[in-house]
Amino acid sequence: MRAMVLESQKQPLNLRDVEKPVAGERELLIEVQACGICRTDLHVVDADLTEPKLPLIPGHQIVGTIVAKGDAATKFQIGERVGVPWLGGSCGHCDYCISNRENLCESAVYTGYQRDGGFAEYCVADVEYCFSLPKDYSDVQVAPLLCAGLIGYRAYRMVEGAVRIGLYGFGAAAHILSQVACYQEKEIYAFTRQGDTAAQQFALKLGANWAGDPSQKPPTQLDAAILFAPAGELVPLALSHVRKGGTVVCAGIHMSDIPSFPYQLLWGERTLRSVANLTREDGELFFPLAAKIPVRTEVHTYPLEAVNQALKDLREGQFTGAAVIVP
Repeated sequence: MRAMVLESQKQPLNLRDVEKPVAGERELLIEVQACGICRTDLHVVDADLTEPKLPLIPGHQIVGTIVAKGDAATKFQIGERVGVPWLGGSCGHCDYCISNRENLCESAVYTGYQRDGGFAEYCVADVEYCFSLPKDYSDVQVAPLLCAGLIGYRAYRMVEGAVRIGLYGFGAAAHILSQVACYQEKEIYAFTRQGDTAAQQFALKLGANWAGDPSQKPPTQLDAAILFAPAGELVPLALSHVRKGGTVVCAGIHMSDIPSFPYQLLWGERTLRSVANLTREDGELFFPLAAKIPVRTEVHTYPLEAVNQALKDLREGQFTGAAVIVP
């Protein structure tokens, strides 16, 4: 099969002919129809995340059709469409796993990081970490829901009760989450890169109450803020805009160092917390909700051999919404 392979971090991926994988006892062999590109893919390629298996096929927002399966993989049938997310497996017996917090398992493995992912024509995945997907979505439209959607929704669950919510970084995750929040009659305040008027107009089109850049003060105090941009300097800014008792959630897997800030910004029972990966429960709750709203993803498709260009465009903020690879 054809695959885009990362052979060394901080280097472009290479198009290779590699052996098609074989499904293990509890695995599915999936013909990839679409695979979303995520900022986490950038962190893997750019060596912000330092423990990938190499060589590696990245990609962890995979939509595809089951073409073969192991004898113990009874959850799905051949011919069904499934989604494969970032969390690719966990031990199943530690304190975290038995309390449905498998996202925190010390032995967890990740798709497109320790397991080969979806920048290829086929992949294999653990049957217990695959999702059924809403039928009304096309392959390319549903792909961004598998990480941008799930991580955004997990972060959103952590600010339950908040009405005025700031979203810092208006990319794939924020453009999905803002639709969920607006459907639930929340107020969204979007913070984009400085001077990125296209992203600001995009946010307003999706229902945001206000859009600006992080140097600007929103027109009202926020109940909560969710940071998708991996810039540590945004943490003190977000805290300064959140009212007493509010929450700031760092939703990325990587962030630059957070600068020191006066205790007064945190005082007043403000909470600063992070999101780690996702749980299977997140998918069980999010996908039906996304279909009910319905969430509409703005996607920009690239062929398999253009993965490097897609990553470059994401890094430089060249599009709104999400990028999707179509093998």
